[in-house]
Amino acid sequence: MAPSLRLIVTLLIAPFLFSSLAFSYSLKDIQSWCNQTPYPKPCEYYLTNHAFNKPIKNKSDFFKVSLELALERAKRGELNTHSLGPKCRNVHEKAAWTDCIELYEYTIQRLNKTASPHTKCTQTDTQTWLSTALTNLETCRTGFYELGVPDYILPLLSNNVTKLLSNTLSLNKGPYQYNPPSYKEGFPTWVKPGDRKLLQSSAASKANVVVAKDGSGKYTTVKAAVDAAPKSNSGRYVIYVKAGVYNEQVEVKASNIMLVGDGIGKTIITGSKSVGGGTTTFRSATVAAVGDGFIAQDITFRNTAGAANHQAVAFRSGSDLSVFYRCSFEGYQDTLYVHSERQFYRECDIYGTVDFIFGNAAVVLQNCNIYARTPPQRTITVTAQGRTDPNQNTGIIIHNSKVTGASGFNPSSVKSYLGRPWQKYSRTVFMKTNLDSLINPAGWMEWDGNFALDTLYYAEYANTGPGSNTANRVTWKGYHVLTSASQASPFTVGNFIAGNSWIPSTGVPFTSGL
Repeated sequence: MAPSLRLIVTLLIAPFLFSSLAFSYSLKDIQSWCNQTPYPKPCEYYLTNHAFNKPIKNKSDFFKVSLELALERAKRGELNTHSLGPKCRNVHEKAAWTDCIELYEYTIQRLNKTASPHTKCTQTDTQTWLSTALTNLETCRTGFYELGVPDYILPLLSNNVTKLLSNTLSLNKGPYQYNPPSYKEGFPTWVKPGDRKLLQSSAASKANVVVAKDGSGKYTTVKAAVDAAPKSNSGRYVIYVKAGVYNEQVEVKASNIMLVGDGIGKTIITGSKSVGGGTTTFRSATVAAVGDGFIAQDITFRNTAGAANHQAVAFRSGSDLSVFYRCSFEGYQDTLYVHSERQFYRECDIYGTVDFIFGNAAVVLQNCNIYARTPPQRTITVTAQGRTDPNQNTGIIIHNSKVTGASGFNPSSVKSYLGRPWQKYSRTVFMKTNLDSLINPAGWMEWDGNFALDTLYYAEYANTGPGSNTANRVTWKGYHVLTSASQASPFTVGNFIAGNSWIPSTGVPFTSGL
């Protein structure tokens, strides 16, 4: 057959070939599957208009199709968001729009990684990345609200993708199968021998580059060193930041970056961006990390905007499997933004006034000091956790730490609480932590009337100190006093963030259990 004739025949029969490979389902079949999700209507609508290239035989098949739908709508949402750029009328709309562009990009990266047949991931990985995808879109929405952008823009941004993501979260949830990795020399076998030697030795002495304000290093600013780092690192890339005060704003986008300083109060990275100053909370961070596997050690991160400027972040992490060791986070409102993904903090200091540990990561703070500063409004809330979906595997866990007042703090003039529910399914647990007398006997504070009091999950286990007495705590349906190790065990490093599988490779000490 001549090439031209062969092409004509192929074009003529292609539609019939496609129809023979596609699978059609009745509305009843589609409804049967979609009724298993929290949002059946958008599920039915998009499945009805979706070309299936393989049959849905079981829940696993249905999850994969649902993930495809969420990814498809997220890409559409990203296009819609890009189209809004020319319509932004002022600096506030432009600022919120810029955040959304970045957050949609991260969302699609996570969904592509989850959907890829080449990604070897556990069910916990999948639930983490889906949780992050949803958190990113909620953060996009929050930025517009913070800066007073009109509501008419928001439907164009969400485009039903948040509901489709919630559906995938509900389908993926189940009893997690965790297979502990094999170890060699105290590290998982997948950690390269060269990395083991690096992590067991002084990180500063093994640095790839040095930052020094006096010119004795390769760079004089942290941002320059971070921006010049390799975009893809198979091993750890260490940036040693010598003692000094670095007034700059830094975003770490590459993976496997480590920032190591000369100690708390010696190496200081500081900034003063804030919502009061015209940026979103997301963009106010002095330092932000989004590249996976980020580590910080022996550094102070600071935001000096002050309490009067409201939300002003010292550090934001959206880095999966990120670790912070012997660091200090200093600010007022919204000091430490544990935005998303899995995070671990050990022997860190956190200073603030209102919601100063907040976000929607799966995070454990262990052996940390949490210092309350005197706020102008005379009310302190240590945490504000941001879980918007009951199937997100996120929460703020504070273990074996201490909550007290900073130097000069006067507890008699302030009411202090462990947290308040920023979102409907906020989840926060304090375990084996010393609570000083500043903590109000009620323990926890409402966000807005009865909002989330039945749906949140707040818990305390085996805390000590004068503020730990639970006799007069709130009586909300979502508040729990845990009385046994078996009840508290799900919130340990080993269980909540599967820390045994990744924290050893960092060389940072940790307690896996209670």
